Amino acid sequence: MGKSTALAGSAWQKTQAAFLWTSILNTPFWAIFNMLPFILYKDLHATPLQVTAIIILKPAVSLFALYWSALIEKRKDRLKSNLIWARVLSHLPFFFFPFIDNPWLFIASFGLYMMLSRGTVPAWMEILKLNIPTVSREKVFAYGSALGYLGAAIVPFTLGGLMDSYQESWRWIFPVTALISLGAILFKNRIPIQLDPIVDNKTPPALSLKQELLKPWQSAWELICRRPDFARYQLGFMLGGSGLIVMQPALPVFFMDGLNLSYTELAVALTLCKGAGFAVTSSVWARLLSRIDIYRFNSYVTLLAFIFPLCLLAAQVNLIWLYGGYLLYGMMQAGSEMSWNLSGPLFAKDEDSSVYSSVNVLTVGIRGCFVPAIGSLLAYQVHASGVMLLGGALCLLSTYFMGKYSRQLKTASTTSIA
Repeated sequence: MGKSTALAGSAWQKTQAAFLWTSILNTPFWAIFNMLPFILYKDLHATPLQVTAIIILKPAVSLFALYWSALIEKRKDRLKSNLIWARVLSHLPFFFFPFIDNPWLFIASFGLYMMLSRGTVPAWMEILKLNIPTVSREKVFAYGSALGYLGAAIVPFTLGGLMDSYQESWRWIFPVTALISLGAILFKNRIPIQLDPIVDNKTPPALSLKQELLKPWQSAWELICRRPDFARYQLGFMLGGSGLIVMQPALPVFFMDGLNLSYTELAVALTLCKGAGFAVTSSVWARLLSRIDIYRFNSYVTLLAFIFPLCLLAAQVNLIWLYGGYLLYGMMQAGSEMSWNLSGPLFAKDEDSSVYSSVNVLTVGIRGCFVPAIGSLLAYQVHASGVMLLGGALCLLSTYFMGKYSRQLKTASTTSIA
């Protein structure tokens, strides 16, 4: 008994250390990575098509990430290697940035990193489920995410000053920060994974190429049909996420033409206020998720998302509403990321959670294929404020549905007990 408890404690500590250090060591790289669209436009003179491509790639590559995450389905023996190889492959192209000039190669590097980053979410969530007790899982995730976002709020100011002082210094910042980020492999390699000799050493039957391509989609569809409670969660999250994404193409127009913002004002709102809101409330969301059902939890998240565009519209009267709005956005994003990442283990319980998390990745990709395009079209057809109100309405609709599902869950639980 004592030995098994000690082993569990060791697994908990090593997994927590790996998750936290991964977030810390990746912070400098993530900060410069998020500046890549601006670098493309300013220093590499990217065309509007190329800038649009990099914006669309960020969510759309989730469709391909599904295949990376499918490699670990019911394969605990592949969890660590899935994380480590994704880390190596996703960072490798950035070591060539000092020597290339073609914008499309930069865009391809961006897409590969985003794909593998999303593709490793199911592996991470399954490892957290296996090695960290439910009562502590939310806290570990909250601390790791908060460290990353707080760093992402501060580091850009340092990098920005360096890039302003030394022309094209970003070419060397990318490989240096990528090397720092790769240091997380040392911690990931120490994560203990307890295998079931009967299940995990069993060789799965060989599949044809067509079967391999269809398998992740079939697994996702079978899960949605088998678990209507998870399907309801996906619907609610899809509505809220669509509300946030549809307004994104209208924001630059609103900020520049409506509010006449300077780059400094924009940077303070987008990085400092959003990062502070995320970091300050992560632990609060962690405690809340351990006390209420995920539907009620998500209804609070989307309610904040509904208020966000209202704050931006109020910024036309006083700019303080802009900073308040992005502080609120950071708070909302902390809850949203916790819900999106941890919903897989929560719904899976004793099952393999990787399939659940893979469905989350898949729906992000589906949403990213058409919602930004709708937002761009509407931004040119109607006033930017109209698109923002539409986004807020979708978030409010998500709040209604999530609240409804929560009440149904409570009613069903009461009936079952009676």
